[in-house]
Amino acid sequence: MTLSMSHRKSSPGKRQRGFGWLLLVHQLPPKPAYLRVKIWRRLQSLGAIVLRNSVYVLPHGEQAREDFQWLLQEIRRAGGDGLVCEAELVDGLRDDEVRALFDAARDSEYAELTKELRTMNAARKGKAKSQDLTAKLERLRQRFDTVVARDFFGATGRLSSEALFAELARQPAAPLRQPARTLAALKSKTWVTRRGVQVDRIACAWLIRRFVDPRATFKFVDEKSYRHKIGELRFDMFEGEYTHEGERCSFEVMAELLPGADPALRAVAQIVHDVDLKDNKFGREETAGIAHVMAGICASQKRDMDRIARGGAMLDDIYERFRQRR
Repeated sequence: MTLSMSHRKSSPGKRQRGFGWLLLVHQLPPKPAYLRVKIWRRLQSLGAIVLRNSVYVLPHGEQAREDFQWLLQEIRRAGGDGLVCEAELVDGLRDDEVRALFDAARDSEYAELTKELRTMNAARKGKAKSQDLTAKLERLRQRFDTVVARDFFGATGRLSSEALFAELARQPAAPLRQPARTLAALKSKTWVTRRGVQVDRIACAWLIRRFVDPRATFKFVDEKSYRHKIGELRFDMFEGEYTHEGERCSFEVMAELLPGADPALRAVAQIVHDVDLKDNKFGREETAGIAHVMAGICASQKRDMDRIARGGAMLDDIYERFRQRR
């Protein structure tokens, strides 16, 4: 059995510009039947995403290349064939669309962990034995570490899981933040968050611009390569000053910066929570419609600042509507 595919090769020691992905294209023999399941499980453990039948992708890297090559050897020893190649474009998709596939896969895994952690949190408040909870928490932490290892682009679901781990362990998930005593102390800062903003980050940026600093500047970064600088405040990202805490999303945490009770803002926070965490905790009737509009904004607007502008305008209208109801 022979498999061929045309592809461009990069020069030794230096990747050509624009290459960001590694593809494994393979064919398996019809027998033994268990081989297909075995190879699929190996690919899952590597964090690879399937693009079409027998075509899998990983972000380019030496470890990814080695993982694919070892797997290819195993496939060939079993009577199959395949190849590993670099790709600039993957199945006609843009880079951000491929990354979204990886994030969706990891978010699904984080969601399973978060569900179990919430159940543990409820059990801890009941009469469950502490030693049983400790052992289960350790197993969940090991699963979490495994998911993080293949979370190549920093999926949003990690924040919820990490916050619940911190609550169960009764210690902060990141260094204790020092909340500003006054809103004035938060002005003239650069607010940093992850690229590819979604509802929680869009809402946080809206809150900052509307209630904290109308001239606030934002910086969108790759979480894995970002290095914190003086004068920057991080939100909705791992080890951020303002991020998920327990079962609260980042917007709920940031809303506590504002003095006094604001029923309209609380209503907005409840909607953002349910759209972001998808747990239907508050069950507001407006949530489904707003979730669809936010998804449309993120699909049509590729630049983060454009998403913030469009989403912020919508949140302005929603907030004013709740104020009028009062």
